[in-house]
Amino acid sequence: MDKLIIAGKAYSSRLLVGTGKYKDFTETRLAIEASGAEIITVAIRRTNIGQHANEPSLLDAVPPSQYTLLPNTAGCYTVEDAVRTLRLARELLDGHSLVKLEVLGDPETLFPNMVETIKATEILVKEHFQVMVYTSDDPIIARQLEEAGCVAIMPLASLIGSGMGILNPWNLQIIIDNAKVPVLVDAGVGTASDAAIAMELGCDGVLMNTAIAAAQNPVLMATAMRKAVEAGRDAYLAGRMNKKLYSASPSSPVKGVIASTGSKATGGKG
Repeated sequence: MDKLIIAGKAYSSRLLVGTGKYKDFTETRLAIEASGAEIITVAIRRTNIGQHANEPSLLDAVPPSQYTLLPNTAGCYTVEDAVRTLRLARELLDGHSLVKLEVLGDPETLFPNMVETIKATEILVKEHFQVMVYTSDDPIIARQLEEAGCVAIMPLASLIGSGMGILNPWNLQIIIDNAKVPVLVDAGVGTASDAAIAMELGCDGVLMNTAIAAAQNPVLMATAMRKAVEAGRDAYLAGRMNKKLYSASPSSPVKGVIASTGSKATGGKG
């Protein structure tokens, strides 16, 4: 089976999902189960995973024994906040080192601050974190993050929570073609076709939260996203036919077709 390999560990699912914006932990659990995801990202600053002993814990709905938890730094705008948050996550999760880094630059767009992101990456890598990093779709920045030691590059498709889909497939393609670590689309996916397109481009995976949690039926949307990621990956591996502008070609051969008297044989879709 075609596996996703991140930091030396193999995963069957190429869909990664978040845990925010659901109405309760029960809906969170049902949607995650429907998605088939194995890596679940958790916003440490917004979700209780043990730091608040008297409150319900996400770990009851999403147990670490069943899933790979991916602590993230959502809501962090400085190097110091991001690094501190992930150090806390490592303590709470008994030395867990696989993390998702995002250092935001603007509260309106939630666009990443790449100068701060690179600085935080360098600190975390030195402290032996395995860093999956949220980034802009700049191919040069993506290369610098890989060189800094990130185990996965996660460029945005469009702004976080926007549901606008992939706005710049050309930049994503450059990143994918040149990266030696997994590339996963992170942010902006709105529906199943967006996820399929990302996978058809050659992305190694897709991470999403709002597209599922904000759907009218989150559990059903999670199922759709699972199928879309699988179909997109299969299509990429199969290799699509070449596009032929103004050059129609019948799917059934016309040579040897018996034509009616006085008429010409024509080709159709067959």
